[in-house]
Amino acid sequence: MIIKRRKIFNTFFQGLCRGIAFLVILALIAILVRVIISGATVINPGFLLKKPMEGMTAGGIFPAIFGTICITILMIIMAIPAGIAAAIYLIEYTGKGFLSRIIRASINNLAGVPSIVFGLFGVGFFILFIGRGIDRAFGFPLLFGQPAMLWAASTLALLVLPVIIVSTEEALNSVPVSLREAAFALGATKWQVVRNVVLPQARSGILTGAILSISRGAGETAPILFTGCAYFLPRLPVFTIPYAHVPVINPFDQFMCLSYHIFIMATQSTNIEITRPIQYGTTLVLIILTFLLNLSAIIFRIYFRKRSK
Repeated sequence: MIIKRRKIFNTFFQGLCRGIAFLVILALIAILVRVIISGATVINPGFLLKKPMEGMTAGGIFPAIFGTICITILMIIMAIPAGIAAAIYLIEYTGKGFLSRIIRASINNLAGVPSIVFGLFGVGFFILFIGRGIDRAFGFPLLFGQPAMLWAASTLALLVLPVIIVSTEEALNSVPVSLREAAFALGATKWQVVRNVVLPQARSGILTGAILSISRGAGETAPILFTGCAYFLPRLPVFTIPYAHVPVINPFDQFMCLSYHIFIMATQSTNIEITRPIQYGTTLVLIILTFLLNLSAIIFRIYFRKRSK
């Protein structure tokens, strides 16, 4: 009787979980179909490669695409080394002591902070404290103490840092202890073991954290709302190196971003009939761009996984 009742409960909960998973897939398909059908009508080479005109009701969204790619790459460059270093310190050096518990509790709390709080923190810490502190220290006019791509990327890096730390910890824990012990038996130091044995084996898992952070950071709006993003900025955030005439990204300039552009057009636009197709087109471009960034990270993960084997 008890075994029969357990089978009934197991069957019921398995069906419930499958049904919920099926509903999630249906919701995702419905959203994607709606975005694709409504957005594909406006996507063309001009929409992707031209600068915005007439208050974003004409032209294209290339500055927003360029800004999204730049800030995502800059975010990854800042977040991944810090996240990997923190995970290595927690797994390989602190053990399970009191300090380790405090750091892990801080990481868990940081993961639960709303994104708008990160935006306000970015304004107060990066712009008003660090940026204007540098301006006062060196006597600059308002140069560093204003919204810029660097401060927005730094805020996003803090936002995705818990994701990278946790995924890197899991990757480091998956490396067998026997490999570490064998390296120590050969006379390797702690850092040599971490650098030459642990990190190569955990590389694919670390890249998984990078993939998750790209998905989280590329679509965020609140953290960049006050820290450097602009709604209408037709020019690109670049400057030309003197004599070399080579354009490079200017991290101290403001930028356009696809997520913020969608938010403003959806909430502040007065001509809905004109801007609605542009909203869906921009949303579709953001989805495709995020997919391509994730795909590139997945390709790197597969490549390093094959090399480690």
